[in-house]
Amino acid sequence: MANSNSDNVLKSTSLNKTLISGLFWVLLANLLVKPLWLLGIEVGVQNAVGTEMYGFYIGIFNLTYIFNILLDLGVTNYNTRNIAQYPHLISKHLSGILSIKLLLLALYALVTFSVGALLGYDTQQFHLLAILSFNQFLSSMILYLRSNFEGLLLFKWDSLLSVMDRVLMIAICGAMLWSPTSGGMTIFKFAYAQTAAYLITVVLALWVLVRKTGLRKLHWNKPFTLAILKKSLPFALLVLLMASYNRLDPVLLQLFSPDGAGDYNAGVYAGAFRLLDALTMIAYLVSVPLLPIFSKMTKNDTAKGELGETVRMMFSMMMVFAVTASCALASMDKDLMTLFYDSNEADYAAVFRIVIFCIIPISTTYVFGTLLTAAGRLKSLNIFALASLIVNILVNIILIPGLGAEGSAFAALTAQVFMAVAQVLAAVKIFKLKPSMGYILKLVCFTLTIIGCTLFTPHLRWWLALPVVTIIALVLAIVLRLIDLNSIIRIIKNDK
Repeated sequence: MANSNSDNVLKSTSLNKTLISGLFWVLLANLLVKPLWLLGIEVGVQNAVGTEMYGFYIGIFNLTYIFNILLDLGVTNYNTRNIAQYPHLISKHLSGILSIKLLLLALYALVTFSVGALLGYDTQQFHLLAILSFNQFLSSMILYLRSNFEGLLLFKWDSLLSVMDRVLMIAICGAMLWSPTSGGMTIFKFAYAQTAAYLITVVLALWVLVRKTGLRKLHWNKPFTLAILKKSLPFALLVLLMASYNRLDPVLLQLFSPDGAGDYNAGVYAGAFRLLDALTMIAYLVSVPLLPIFSKMTKNDTAKGELGETVRMMFSMMMVFAVTASCALASMDKDLMTLFYDSNEADYAAVFRIVIFCIIPISTTYVFGTLLTAAGRLKSLNIFALASLIVNILVNIILIPGLGAEGSAFAALTAQVFMAVAQVLAAVKIFKLKPSMGYILKLVCFTLTIIGCTLFTPHLRWWLALPVVTIIALVLAIVLRLIDLNSIIRIIKNDK
């Protein structure tokens, strides 16, 4: 009996060690690259082409993003979970699913171009729609191929592939933006640069997987295809609903803004949203290794005892990050928007100080939503996502005519909070998680202290205020044991 308990501890500790290792490599790679992409290249492109033209781009981009799920139909999330539990199936699934992806491209193109026609797109809009639709296919392929590395817990390869496309885009777009011989940046050059970067990344990922799995050729298997799609459709519906309430705002701004201000409002919203997008990427990257880890824990009875501890550890880290980032950055709204953009800084700042707080509920959903997904609780997640989408659309329709981009910011925050609360309540009930009153008080104490600190940051330069608040937050989190360094070190050392 003692040996059995010892083995259980070792197994759960090993899973947590793999989680910490995965987080390290994924975060390291992306923290080095993606802030430069979002805050350097994308900001540079928006300044180069102008707010209105970038709004023209982002509205079409988000339309292609919303229907991106038709390129996947939930296969990627299903594959990550399935390969983590049954790694010996990877060769069979890789061949069959690659065939499915090619078929889904035709369905996706039909839907996106039909919607473009219904929205009255002109020739220029259809041109951009075609480029961005193909880019979404390539992006979907990268995510699927990465899911195989994630399922096998090969996080170093996953980390490389997670940033390779951005590294290539930075090089190509950087040359266009700052080389005197490039002829300048246009929104179409920007789209084609993404195509080139995605294509190279897909080729590399395929080459590595083929070598690791011994895949020789693709094959079409109708029963396999139908079985995979049947199992993955609940994932597909969830991703479609979540993509809709996360990315629909610029499209609704183009439709409901008065006096032809749709492209401008969409551009302002995109500019204010960009820093949130960078922070969201960090939260997403933390959740990437969580899905296979939670999948193993919910399947393996010997690891279920450690589930509550792992959830608490990850949620605490997420909240320290999200509360600190949102409160600190909201207090620096005008300085940051002036730093990034050449004009309309006041409009950007007004939206930014609202939308940045979305990082708190988003970070929450990346922990509890991943847990519910790993446990196969997709029906509940789909109900929550549908309700959140309805909330988002209604608030947008009500507020956009009077508040413009600020109205969409309030709609986004409302929908995200709704989704986060629903997921937390469901997870607590299903997994019988019991946060202690002491733990809740620590979170409240941490939040109030950070809010108090940021009240003084307007008196400091942003480049001084941000590191000061960050250091205070880290020290406070360690003192309150929201970040337990001893536990993390013990996991890394695999010390019982």
